[in-house]
Amino acid sequence: MPDLSTVKAALKSQVIETPSWGYGNSGTRFKVFTQEGVPRDPYEKLNDAAQVHAATGVAPVVSLHIPWDKVDDYGALKKHAQELGLRLGGINANVFQDDDFKLGSVTNPDPRIRRKAVAHLLECVDIMDVTGSHDLKLWFSDGTNYPGQDDIVERQDRLAEALAEVYARLGDDQRILLEYKLFEPAFYTTDVPDWGTSYAHCLTLGEKAQVVVDTGHHAPGTNIEFIVAFLLRQGKLGGFDFNSRFYADDDLMVGAADPFQLFRILHEVAKNGGFAPETGVAFMLDQCHNIEAKIPAVIRSVMNVQEATAKALLVDTEALRAAQRSGDVLASNAVLMDAYNTDVRPLLAEVREEQGLNPDPVAAYRASGWAERIVAERVGGEQAGWGA
Repeated sequence: MPDLSTVKAALKSQVIETPSWGYGNSGTRFKVFTQEGVPRDPYEKLNDAAQVHAATGVAPVVSLHIPWDKVDDYGALKKHAQELGLRLGGINANVFQDDDFKLGSVTNPDPRIRRKAVAHLLECVDIMDVTGSHDLKLWFSDGTNYPGQDDIVERQDRLAEALAEVYARLGDDQRILLEYKLFEPAFYTTDVPDWGTSYAHCLTLGEKAQVVVDTGHHAPGTNIEFIVAFLLRQGKLGGFDFNSRFYADDDLMVGAADPFQLFRILHEVAKNGGFAPETGVAFMLDQCHNIEAKIPAVIRSVMNVQEATAKALLVDTEALRAAQRSGDVLASNAVLMDAYNTDVRPLLAEVREEQGLNPDPVAAYRASGWAERIVAERVGGEQAGWGA
């Protein structure tokens, strides 16, 4: 059986990165519902993120999205984060909300528009230099809607050229994390539709390019844990965007739709050394809180990842290997199910108390009075969000 002190140590050292946009207004293609107390700028987003870290103890990193989080002085924003006990994480580029990008950004047939898109990506690297961020996270909505609309191979050539230019600009401790998505908003071809396409481009680029696995970006029935295990084996798993899906890219709270899948994914992470800091795997939330309160949703999401992690760490790997090598199918499965069916909430409550935290993060946040404070104070101005 796993040593409990080792499991506790791993849980205490866990780092879950929260997204700045998770604190703003978001929704669907049909409607974005606003809420009282939502941040109006990146500084207020960081203030909210600090409440999540205070309640959970494992969320000290916040990723930014440019231009949603554009400020005049990124050094000042970094200092504000540090004063809150936070640090700035991945810088997410945005090449999907400009009218020029209707037919694509870095794969657009127009060289002027491709140049504009690459310039934005290079701007994001400049921001990384100031904030101390290590990860440039790239997701491209580029693709086509109709057969014959554009040349598939030429679009891959354009993509490769753009990635190579950005890769050459990276500092020694910086990397590209290339995300993929099956479909939407491109409905016929997507230029980076799957992990294989992302992996191929990352292999060509070099060691400072790795794949991001968004848990909501797969076709129904896809075995995401296989992808995770394979990428870990190849040293090419750069990070996660954690969320849940019932139908397509729903961006619901992680663990909401299929907590067993989340456990299976994190089991592969644990078994293959993915929690070791030297692997650099970034465990980030990427969710769309349409109707639920923002900060409690992020706290609950962090807790869901913690619970799945605890169960993954409780897998008796020696018993599992023995059953696998003997060909005992049912015994092998039983080892995993025993860990998954363990109620780890008392263990996590104990871990939090040992860290000087409230054993119930949601209760801790409610008792803080922060929710009432931001509703009273954040009056006027334009709320942060990505529009409707």
